[in-house]
Amino acid sequence: MLTYALKRLLGAIPTLFVIIAITFVMIRMAPGGPFDKERRVSPQVEANLNAAYHLDEPLLAQFGRYLGGLLRGDFGPSFQYKDFTVTELILGGFPTSLMIGGIAMAIALVLGIGLGMLAALRQNSAVDYAAMGFTMLGIAVPNFVVAPLLTLVFGLTLRWLPVGGWGAGAFSPAHMVLPILALALPQLAAIARLTRGSMIEVLGSNYVRTARAKGLPERITLTRHAIKATLPPLVSYLGPATAGIITGSIIVEQIFGIPGIGRYFVQAALNRDYTLVMGVTIFYGALIILLNLVADLLYGVLDPKVRYD
Repeated sequence: MLTYALKRLLGAIPTLFVIIAITFVMIRMAPGGPFDKERRVSPQVEANLNAAYHLDEPLLAQFGRYLGGLLRGDFGPSFQYKDFTVTELILGGFPTSLMIGGIAMAIALVLGIGLGMLAALRQNSAVDYAAMGFTMLGIAVPNFVVAPLLTLVFGLTLRWLPVGGWGAGAFSPAHMVLPILALALPQLAAIARLTRGSMIEVLGSNYVRTARAKGLPERITLTRHAIKATLPPLVSYLGPATAGIITGSIIVEQIFGIPGIGRYFVQAALNRDYTLVMGVTIFYGALIILLNLVADLLYGVLDPKVRYD
């Protein structure tokens, strides 16, 4: 398994290189630049700024310089947050995104698996239809609709929970409730549907029917045979889903003013902060690759037929 993991990590290097190259070109093709969003400076000052950040060099030379910095672990300085490097901003925002995203994914995983199994065990019943109707709604309604609705209902109308103020000196655990709900609901819906489909397939398999025919109690049949076989299809989904939710939903962090990676990415894109956009994109891509590798390795634990020789 260790050899397999090392081969996968080495094979990810070309993928990361392609991500870096495409992002590097696309962000520089966007209209505007990093120094023309605020008060317009004189041409001489702008030329000096471009020279200081090597933006006056040919694109290929800039790309080579950037790759050289990456090999040294340097993502470069931020153009917008001039007192911080990109590495400092990512390391500063990641713990917040990790906390919010981790809690949201844990809630979605526990409730989604439970709801999906309940729907599968009550297939074609009122419980099944109600559960799947809820999950369909959760998948169909995007984050940028769910988050404002939660803010409107629980924050502005009922006044039960705060809708902002994160990092303003008045932070409390109540500030996390609405962002976590907005992040967890779509993932809960997707996990529930995947679990239901996988569980229905497993319950109709030969070994489960054999276990029931031998007189095993339903609880033992489910816990020892059905549940473990239900999880592998779900694991493949959890890799990129966990990376996405941990790095922070761009819309959710922007709506609730959360100082996480997603919000930094939005501000960087709007302000043409080339290095910050590059840093967040590379970090996100590396996290997806790593979590997909973890998901593949979990297959060997959940499915005895899978071997990484």
